[in-house]
Amino acid sequence: MNKEYLNVSRIAGPLLLVEGTSGVKYNEMAEIVTKDGEVRLGQVLEVNNDKVLLQLFEGPIGLNTTQSRVRFQGKSMELAVSIDILGRIFDGLGRPIDKAPKLIPEKEIDINGSAINPCRRDFPMEFIQTGISAIDGMNTLVRGQKLPIFSATGLPHNQLAAQIARQSKILGKDEKFAVVFGAMGITYEEANYFITDFKKTGAIERAVLFINLADDPTIERIATPRMALSCAEYLAYEKDMHVLVILTNMTNYCDALREISAARKEIPGRRGYPGYMYTDLSTIYERAGRIKGRNGSITQIPILTMPEDDKTHPVPDLTGYITEGQIILARELHRSGIYPPIDVLPSLSRLKQKGIGPEHTRDDHANVSNQLFAAYARGKEAKELAIILGEAALTPSDRLFVKFADEYETKFVSQDVYEERTIQETLDLGWKLLSLIPKDELKRVKPEEIEKYMPKPEAELK
Repeated sequence: MNKEYLNVSRIAGPLLLVEGTSGVKYNEMAEIVTKDGEVRLGQVLEVNNDKVLLQLFEGPIGLNTTQSRVRFQGKSMELAVSIDILGRIFDGLGRPIDKAPKLIPEKEIDINGSAINPCRRDFPMEFIQTGISAIDGMNTLVRGQKLPIFSATGLPHNQLAAQIARQSKILGKDEKFAVVFGAMGITYEEANYFITDFKKTGAIERAVLFINLADDPTIERIATPRMALSCAEYLAYEKDMHVLVILTNMTNYCDALREISAARKEIPGRRGYPGYMYTDLSTIYERAGRIKGRNGSITQIPILTMPEDDKTHPVPDLTGYITEGQIILARELHRSGIYPPIDVLPSLSRLKQKGIGPEHTRDDHANVSNQLFAAYARGKEAKELAIILGEAALTPSDRLFVKFADEYETKFVSQDVYEERTIQETLDLGWKLLSLIPKDELKRVKPEEIEKYMPKPEAELK
């Protein structure tokens, strides 16, 4: 039986200070027993000689310094796993909330995993089809990549996350694919949307959900993404599955980090966030990838909301440094009724070139993507010029590219929330759009590609 300590010297909000301890380690789990015998969980935040600072998972109501007892468990937080974890729904601490039979664990794993050794990393090179043209065609997701989505309050990132979760697949291979979904600080309504959507579409059968609600303890929010990633590592590296991890909302996670830092009276950094937030985020993002000699892989899509739509805010700013690109949702497109409102011009997938081409998608993918990007950018510039100088100042060529930009947004970027396009359908749609432009303006595609893929003049864009 673990030793009990009665030396609780101070309780300040969610923090509890215990003195006279020995052998306690950082991140160790603890049980706090109230005077009524109720057991609550806590985690060690700091150890200073014989003094230990605990973060409570539940509130401090009912605790006092004279009658509360503390037992340290001698281990960090762990997640019970087995292959039967697929199809299950858990709270942010890995406790089942789906009313299904209790999970019989194969093993228990420490959720505080580590980043993949750079020497053991294998380069991401395989295309993952999400069924969303603006991602598959323009900012391709590659197996083992970490590609965040930068959103903002009021934009449909939850719908996009659910759509990616149910539609994602690896083409041309009969390999096991799973989705691990970690939600942090979301409302009950949002949680209900995700659970209902996963169940209604059948995506729940290959998914594992970890749900942390907005009114759940702050420290639980810190554990949720690590729970999700530990589950993903088990499925990927022990069960040889290809796992897509979707984490939403990383801004809520960082706010929880700031709240705990403030409670510990640490010196704040930019906008009050702790100075170690970059390091903390890297311990999450760098757990994605492929390992040499292992069949499984972990691909990660963190989703975050930018406060005041500010891309220079510390959360998107630091995330952009660690990850391999970003998908940016635009409020202007959302106001125009376009879903998903992905702004392809500032969006970027740094590993796109490794996952497209004849061995992965199609031989024309890179060129048609570049041509669509260039034509859309020119159309947007012409629209801005028309706002300043009037449409009369536009040349006939400019008007053609303005029409292309409008068609590109309404036909290529926009699609139904339950519409799944194959990569062939996405590329063919791109060629239909390019048929609006004279061939002498198509300078980024090869003549033989135009001959092979361009629809004939009689074909009309639907």
